[in-house]
Amino acid sequence: MKAHEIDYKIYGDDMQVVAIELDPGETVIAEAGAMNWMDPEISFEAKLGDGSKPEKGLFGKLLDAGKRVITGESIFMTHFTNIGQGKKEVSFAAPYPGKIIPIDLDTYGGTLIAQKDAFLCAAKGTEVSIAFSKRLGTGFFGGEGFILEKLVGDGLVFIHVGGTVVKKELNNETLYVDTGCLAAFTNGIDYDIERVKSLKSMFFGGEGMFLAKLSGTGTVFLQSLPFSRLANRIIMNAPRLGGKRKGEGSILGGLGDLLDGDNF
Repeated sequence: MKAHEIDYKIYGDDMQVVAIELDPGETVIAEAGAMNWMDPEISFEAKLGDGSKPEKGLFGKLLDAGKRVITGESIFMTHFTNIGQGKKEVSFAAPYPGKIIPIDLDTYGGTLIAQKDAFLCAAKGTEVSIAFSKRLGTGFFGGEGFILEKLVGDGLVFIHVGGTVVKKELNNETLYVDTGCLAAFTNGIDYDIERVKSLKSMFFGGEGMFLAKLSGTGTVFLQSLPFSRLANRIIMNAPRLGGKRKGEGSILGGLGDLLDGDNF
């Protein structure tokens, strides 16, 4: 396995864009709909699979596509190739506020396990598949369920995490993490779910009933603002669909809606 050697530059702070520089003939693969801008000499094509194993037949490609359906992703991945002369650029945007993290798989043992939806783009030659959690507790209460993304190869991959990213290096150590804040981890890390021991903390602590337990030796990437947490805050504070009230500081609040007849 040998991934294409790509160069990149990341723009922005909270809503980032990664610009990939391709030499003639080089290809980058990405999730459908992630492209932001590109040079005219960049050719793109939606394909079944990531192209890491061209010897796979149609059945193998359909099987890989079926796995992606389980994760909620499109069955197609878009392949962007430089068909011109000289270096050309194509860029990909983050889907929500956070950070784009470049990871050289070769320096992390060739494998990265990430939350589903974390993958943004990668050098061609990277295998993008899914990993099933083997433990029932992890599957039911792990935030991401049984399904995680598995990225295998020896080149650059780019994942997107919510909020700020924190990298933790574990050396035969254990770390407890909110289940939604775990973004990715490398080989050598054992992932399990542990119930909060105190009933009072479980019901009134606001941290949930379960924590992710990470043990072993390897690298863990954490995110400060999981998309699910961001979405819940937006839903809790957004005006009702079709509502008329716009003022955030209204002293009447819901009572004003009631007087306007919006609750009927």
